[in-house]
Amino acid sequence: MSVNKLALIRYKTIDDCLRNKYRKWTLDDLIEKVADVLYQLEGITTGVSKRTIQADIQIMRSDKLGYNAPIVVIDRKFYAYSEAGYSITNAPVNQVDVEKMKEIVGLLKQFNGFTYFDEMSDMIARLENNLYRTTNQGRNYIQLENNGLLKGLEHINALYQAILQKRSLLVEYKSFKAAASQHVICYPYLLKEYRNRWFLIGRAKKKRLLLTMALDRIIEFQELTKEPFIEEDKIDFDQYFSDLIGVTKNEQEKAIKVVLFIDKYNAPYVLTKPIHHSQQLLKEDENGIIISLQVVINFELEREILGFGECVKVLAPRVLASRIQKRLNKAAENYEKAADKLPSE
Repeated sequence: MSVNKLALIRYKTIDDCLRNKYRKWTLDDLIEKVADVLYQLEGITTGVSKRTIQADIQIMRSDKLGYNAPIVVIDRKFYAYSEAGYSITNAPVNQVDVEKMKEIVGLLKQFNGFTYFDEMSDMIARLENNLYRTTNQGRNYIQLENNGLLKGLEHINALYQAILQKRSLLVEYKSFKAAASQHVICYPYLLKEYRNRWFLIGRAKKKRLLLTMALDRIIEFQELTKEPFIEEDKIDFDQYFSDLIGVTKNEQEKAIKVVLFIDKYNAPYVLTKPIHHSQQLLKEDENGIIISLQVVINFELEREILGFGECVKVLAPRVLASRIQKRLNKAAENYEKAADKLPSE
């Protein structure tokens, strides 16, 4: 069964609505939402008919596309999924789709080697490996970084659409330090990945602070159609994160010069895989190298330095050197305390 682009947009929009547990959806609500998305994505101003959405729901319920979506009608009025956590995006890919994707991957591979497509190489390799695994039983030939236990990845598409469509959000969020979750109204601007973990960058309504929220700490969120979206026109996000490692930064913080000594055993690693794109080699001798970074001092920088253990020393600034020394001393104390508790042999 051939499925066109507009149909897929409608199915995905209906799916996003029914996954939203904060709201009840009538047929008219679904029609309005689908029409709005079609206008935002495709510029279609004619809307969508009641008959079309009813047919879409029937197809999603059936096995024609492999969805078998558990869509029910509550109180003869509200549409919902009867199974918590269900989404058509979790449905298995059929053989026809696999063959089509193979054709697409084959086409994309022809562009490898062109400068404009350099950043696509790992994506193409990932797609090809996953398609091979779908049609052939056997081992993986490429192992890419992945955390199967990481939560929140299911939010990416809906948040991405909210950013594109400039929709305000009500987010229920629970940070690592908080005893309970909190609700915050925010305006989403950017999705950013760091070390296989995703973050939503936005601005809070009340305090007007720039927020960085880990997707795995987002419990639920919903669009606020009646809340005016406030755009961010003062920050260039392409540059905002260029002077730091990771995602932790206040708007007032500025990059400073960080000088590190790396011993001779780790020097080749750091020279071939720079810690940051601002890295410069200041000195090199038989003992190791001295490099400089122009970065914001944050938690991720400290963790990067601590990851080298005894093989690195912070030469400047003094505040960072002191902070690293205190953390290493604390770590040493923890080992000493643990040694006291170990049974003697």
